[in-house]
Amino acid sequence: MTGAKRKKKGMLWSKMHTPHCEDFKQWCRRRLPILEWAPHYNLKENLLPDTMSGIMLAVQQVTQGLAFASLSSVHPVFGLYGSLFPAIIYAIFGMGRHVATGTFALTSLISANAVERLVPLSSQNLSTQSNTSTLGLSDFELQRIGVAAAVSFLGGVIQVAMFALQLGRATFLLTEPVISAMTTGAATHVVTSQVKYLLGMKMPYISGPLGFFYIYTYVFENIKFVRLEALLLSLLSIVVLVLVKELNEQFKSKIKVVLPVDLVLIIAASFACYCTNMEITYGLEVVGHIPEGIPPPRAPPMNVLSAVITEAFGVALVGYVASLALAQGSAKKYKYSVDDNQEFLAHGLSNVIPSFFFCIPSAAAMGRTAGLYSTGAKTQCVLASIIVVGLKGMLIQFRDLKKYWNVDKIDWGIWVTTYVFTICFAANVGLLFGVVCTLAIVIGRFPRAKTLSIKNMKEMELKVKTETDGETLRQVKIISINNPLVFLNAKKFHTDLMNIIQKENVSNQLLDDISKCEQNTLLNSLSNGNCNDDVSQPCLNEKSFLILDCSGVTFFDYSGVSMLVEAYNDCKSRSVDVSLAHCTASLIKAMKYCGNPDSEKPVSFDSVSAALSNIYSSKNLSKLSDHGEV
Repeated sequence: MTGAKRKKKGMLWSKMHTPHCEDFKQWCRRRLPILEWAPHYNLKENLLPDTMSGIMLAVQQVTQGLAFASLSSVHPVFGLYGSLFPAIIYAIFGMGRHVATGTFALTSLISANAVERLVPLSSQNLSTQSNTSTLGLSDFELQRIGVAAAVSFLGGVIQVAMFALQLGRATFLLTEPVISAMTTGAATHVVTSQVKYLLGMKMPYISGPLGFFYIYTYVFENIKFVRLEALLLSLLSIVVLVLVKELNEQFKSKIKVVLPVDLVLIIAASFACYCTNMEITYGLEVVGHIPEGIPPPRAPPMNVLSAVITEAFGVALVGYVASLALAQGSAKKYKYSVDDNQEFLAHGLSNVIPSFFFCIPSAAAMGRTAGLYSTGAKTQCVLASIIVVGLKGMLIQFRDLKKYWNVDKIDWGIWVTTYVFTICFAANVGLLFGVVCTLAIVIGRFPRAKTLSIKNMKEMELKVKTETDGETLRQVKIISINNPLVFLNAKKFHTDLMNIIQKENVSNQLLDDISKCEQNTLLNSLSNGNCNDDVSQPCLNEKSFLILDCSGVTFFDYSGVSMLVEAYNDCKSRSVDVSLAHCTASLIKAMKYCGNPDSEKPVSFDSVSAALSNIYSSKNLSKLSDHGEV
C-alpha cells in the first residue's frame, strides 16, 4: 500500500510540475528568440552568404562607428566597441532578423548633449593630461565616455522597465507619419551638428531649444572663417559616397561584392593626411591615433545618473521607436512577426550590458554589425561626410509628404508639425507632440463617424466549372467594415480578417460559429447560411472569393489604408480573390499611394451586387445554390 501511495503521489507530483516545466520552456523561447531560430539554422545554405554579408557590414561599421562616436563627443575608439557588444546582445534577445544594433546617429547626438554639458571642452585644460592605464587615453576622454556610458545604462534600464510594464502594447500610438517626421527631424539635427566639420570652422557647442537656428545664425555671422580646403574635401567626399552607393544599389544584382566606399575613402584620407600633414599645413582637425584592444569592463559612474535623466529618456524612446520601425519593416517584407514588447527588453539589455564596456548608446540601424579597427590619423571632415551620407535614407523621407497629402491631409499636417517641433526642440519632444496630436485628432474625428445600417445576408455558395475537375464548390463571403480605419484599429482589422480567412481554409464551418468567435471584432461578417453537406473540408489550394463592404469607412488615415492594402495582398497570397465595394473616391485615391508600389492594388466596385456580378462573369459561374438580397 505504501508503494502504491508513493507511486500515486509521484504521478500527481509529475502532473503538477510538467505543465510548469513546459511553461518555463515556452517562456525561455519567447524571451530568448535565439533558442527558436538557432536549432533550425541551415549551415549548408546560409553560412556562406551570411558570412560574406557580415564581412561587408563589418567593414562599413568600422567607418560609421568612428563617425558616430565623434558625433557623441567621445573618442572614436568607443564607437568601435559600441558596434560590437550591442550586436551580440541583440542577436540573443532581439526578434528583428534583418536588423542589427550598434552605434546610431540619433542616440549619439542625444548623448552628446549630456557629455558636452557635464564634461565640456573647457574642462580639458583643468584636468590632468597624463595618460591612464586604460587604452592610454587621458582622464578627460575617460570622463566623457563615462557620461555617455551612464546615458546608455540609464536609457537601457528605462527600456527594461517599459518591457516589465508591457508598454510595447501601446506602440500602435506610434503612427508612420509621426515616426517618419521624428526621424527626419532628428536627421536634420545630426546634419546640422556636422556643419562645423564640413566647413572647417571653430564653433562652440550649441544645443537646447532653437539650437538648430542658433547654429546656422553663427555660421552665417562667421562665414568668413570657412576653410576652403575643408569645404572642398567635404564636397568631394559626399559626391564620391553618394555616387558609389547609388551605383552599388543599381547594380547589386549583378555584382557579388559591394565596394566598401566608406572604408576606401577613410584609407585614402588617412594616407593623404599622413603624407601632407594636413593638421599643421591646412589647419584641419584630425581624429588621431585609434588605440588597439578591448578594455576590461567597468561600471558606469552612478553619481551622474541623476544628471542625465533627460538624455536617458530621449535615448530610450527615440532609439526604440527608430529601431522598432526598422524591425517591423523587415518583418513585413520577409513575412515574420516581431513582438513589440520583446524589443523593449532586447534594446534595453543592448544598452545596459555594453555600458560596462565603455559603449555609447545604441539602437538598430540599417547596415549595423560588429567590428574593431586600429589605424592612424583620419580627417574630421571625411567622417562628417560619412555621417551626412549615412543619413540619406532618413532625409529623403521628405518625399513622403506627397504621399500623405494624397492619402490624408491631416496626416500631412501631423508630419509637418512633428518635424517642426523636432528641429525646434528635440527628437523626444517632437515624438511626444506627434503622439498627443494624433490622439487628439482621432478622438475629435470618431464622434463624427456616421452609423451604418446593414441588412444581414445569407452565405452564398457558387458552383464553378473548371477544365480540370468539372464543378467545384466555391464560396463568396461578404464582410462589412463597421468603423473608420485609423491607426487605433488598423492592426486589429488585419488580425480579424486573417482569422476569418484562416478558419475558412481549415474547415468549412457554419457561419454562425464564425460569428460567435468574431462577435467582438471590428469586422461584421454579413454572410450567413449552411455549407453544402457533401463538402466537409475545402481544398486549401482552391480559390475563394471575398467582398469587403467599405461603406462603414467614413474616414481613414495613412496607417488604416496601408493595412487595408496589406490585408488585400495577404488574401491574394492565400488564394482569396478580394473585391471592395462602396469605396469613396478619396479611399480609392489613397490606396494608390499605400503599400508596395509594385504590388497589385485592390479592385473597387460601386456596390456589393456589382462585385458579385463581376465574380459571376469572370469565373463563368453556372448557378447559385443559395443567395440573399443586397
